[in-house]
Amino acid sequence: MEQLEKKQQGADLLTEFLDKYGNDVTKSAQEGKLDPVTGRKQEIERVTQILCKRKKCNPCLVGDPGVGKTVIIEGLAAKIVALDVPPKLLGKKIYSLDMGRLIAGAAHRGEFEERLIKVIDEVKSSQGAIILFIDELHTLVGAGGSGPLDAANILKPALARGEIKCIGATTVDEYRNYIEKDGALKRRFQSVDVAEPPVAEATEILQGLRSKYETFHGVRYEDKALVAAVMLSNQFIRERFLPDKAIDLIDEAGARSHLNGSDVVTVADICRVISMVTKIPLESVTADESLRLLNMEEKLRRHIIGQEEAVKAVSKAVRRARSGVRDPTRPVASFLFTGPTGVGKTELANALAVEFYGSKESVIRIDMSEYMEKHNVSRLFGAPPGYIGHETCGQLTESIRRKPSSVVLFDEIEKAHPSVFNALLQILDYGSLTEGTGRKADFRNAIIIMTSNIGQGIVISKQGVEDDEANLKVAEELKARFRPEFLNRIDEIVVFRALKGEEVKAVVEIMIREVTERIRVSKGIEYDVENGLKSKVIKEGYSVSYGARPLKRAIVRLVEDPLADALLGGIVGEGDSITLFADGHVSQK
Repeated sequence: MEQLEKKQQGADLLTEFLDKYGNDVTKSAQEGKLDPVTGRKQEIERVTQILCKRKKCNPCLVGDPGVGKTVIIEGLAAKIVALDVPPKLLGKKIYSLDMGRLIAGAAHRGEFEERLIKVIDEVKSSQGAIILFIDELHTLVGAGGSGPLDAANILKPALARGEIKCIGATTVDEYRNYIEKDGALKRRFQSVDVAEPPVAEATEILQGLRSKYETFHGVRYEDKALVAAVMLSNQFIRERFLPDKAIDLIDEAGARSHLNGSDVVTVADICRVISMVTKIPLESVTADESLRLLNMEEKLRRHIIGQEEAVKAVSKAVRRARSGVRDPTRPVASFLFTGPTGVGKTELANALAVEFYGSKESVIRIDMSEYMEKHNVSRLFGAPPGYIGHETCGQLTESIRRKPSSVVLFDEIEKAHPSVFNALLQILDYGSLTEGTGRKADFRNAIIIMTSNIGQGIVISKQGVEDDEANLKVAEELKARFRPEFLNRIDEIVVFRALKGEEVKAVVEIMIREVTERIRVSKGIEYDVENGLKSKVIKEGYSVSYGARPLKRAIVRLVEDPLADALLGGIVGEGDSITLFADGHVSQK
């Protein structure tokens, strides 16, 4: 019993430099300063097992940021304090080395290395009573001087001789880039993989932390709010990991509720925080979107005229995605829009961004004519490892990290260099892409749309013929241009048809309505456009070859220019109601 008490006290340990450059984790556990640890039993048991080995008794926790590597050490410290460890670990102290404090103020050559040596000497002199924990273990590699003065090289001899026990922690990428490349350092550590916890375990972790956050914020968390924090963060915050992202959510929701004078955190509060963090509209986050999805066709028809098959195909695909029927490892949906120019392919992508993600800003447009040459492709996805610029993020991968919930529009995909399609296969199949830096870009919350003018001649020449016949001929042309493995990975290939006369009139109505609304909001002017002017816009702005795209230029020339002249000439003022005629003159109502 006396021996046990002596082990518990860790009597007469010299810890001057450990106290100066580190933190006693076991002491913090004893004083109740650490958050309760829920789960991670297997990982704690594995670390305990490695620490009890005769040789190579140095575990290294390897996992993505935020999965809870440091919490495992806190859990081990709590078990040591509670005497819930094997006899070999009773009375041990875990000191966490603070690299920031160790480096701070070390201005002279050799000063940092001298501090590290003194820390290691104190761990040695404890004769196994102290276990050193180094978070971000990879920062030791290259720290300090070069060669023998490298911090990692200072640590290696003590590890090799078994004079100290050390626990490391690092991310998967940093372990691969630094630890694995240093064979001697890798050999001295036993890696322990720390995976992201499943949703059920992450919810248990939040339940365990609940009382701490309730006391801190002076609020009460509903059970459903904790579940929502895990589920919604897992769905909408793809670039981070559980449980960290869910913990941040309940923390911010608690702070928000406290500031607003509310003493209960509800599911609605979690949804609002998700919306603020991700920039996704609130209605897209809440469960109320089911009605909106059922009416998706009606909403898209407000923007798109004459492409009924395209609207139906897109609407069905997004409903599959949100109902949970689709494969969750792939993007929300993927489409290839093909057909004549100016018939609504790009406009449907924009409309989908507005109706599905809530904003036209949720479109990441990539003009594939910029990536016709092989040397330009690296700008899109990042250069491969070893090539110049491989440490720089690609245009697409960086954009999707900033806006993970987006419509990714590859415009004129047929112009892209063949190497682009290899990367697209990975995106379409696995919903992710690894760039040269080793970082993954997540496309699982994105809709992928590729547009092409392939088959435009067929569609125009087959006007008035059954759509199925034209579609078959377009499909044959697509097979001749694209590899089968690429086409097979696309959810829907949608053939857009040429617009008919009445449909062109409807498109003009929409375009003029947009201009009217813009002028009404900015200038307070209400105005109508005479039918004769609308006919003139169609006559001068529409052609079968170029579709509806030239209509915008015609509206600028025939509608916006006369209105601008009238405003600058003082004929029209703010608050007026006017009519615009085909000959360009403006009259007050």
